[in-house]
Amino acid sequence: MTNPTAAMLVIGDEILSGRTRDSNTHHLATELTNRGIRLMEARVVADDHAEIIAAVNALRAKWDHVFTSGGIGPTHDDITADAIAAAFGVAITHRADAMALLQAHYDRAGLEFNEARRRMARIPDGATLIDNPISTAPGFTLGNVHVMAGVPNIFQAMVAGVLPTITGGAPLLSQSLRVNRGEGEIAGPFAALAAEYPDLSMGSYPFIQSGAHGTNLVIRGTDAARLDAAMSRLCALFG
Repeated sequence: MTNPTAAMLVIGDEILSGRTRDSNTHHLATELTNRGIRLMEARVVADDHAEIIAAVNALRAKWDHVFTSGGIGPTHDDITADAIAAAFGVAITHRADAMALLQAHYDRAGLEFNEARRRMARIPDGATLIDNPISTAPGFTLGNVHVMAGVPNIFQAMVAGVLPTITGGAPLLSQSLRVNRGEGEIAGPFAALAAEYPDLSMGSYPFIQSGAHGTNLVIRGTDAARLDAAMSRLCALFG
């Protein structure tokens, strides 16, 4: 069985300006790998309605799942929910269940459930809510698109809630070998080995330590026996 695929769409001017560092893609990649889902693409787009729509439509047509982060808060520049609704061609309204969750949350906090906070209850028609155990304001899933907050601890909590609902594949395994040689020296034999194991993914990652060149060679796949066999060959070549 082929492992499911996914893409990540990070939304926000603050990422592109360098003001905020994106950690959500790294977290998602790790969690998807553990579940046997291959993260195949990651994009970052600005808080621009048309750009979000274009990116969402391109990614959801190409991959099994799309995860987004950012742009679902209470301020005017939080436009992700509207863009997702437009991408799917559906209406967006204040959802009764989301309104009830948020009303109860702000009542407990003794805060006004004002118009800005009500924006976070606007959900595209047909979407399923994603639980937010940190700050209550929900994300949502529409089709194969999972829309989540940009704040890292909230994003992580939402991912933890969504992944059990998604069918995964065989766990993605990896093994690595550190070689004290530059990539130019090992490229030929490594490419030949990769051609012998087309079902495995092989990558080289160079480094410089104390002025000397080296390479970390990584083999990934879902078949442990094939991985072991390829790794034995790799060690024989460069170990």
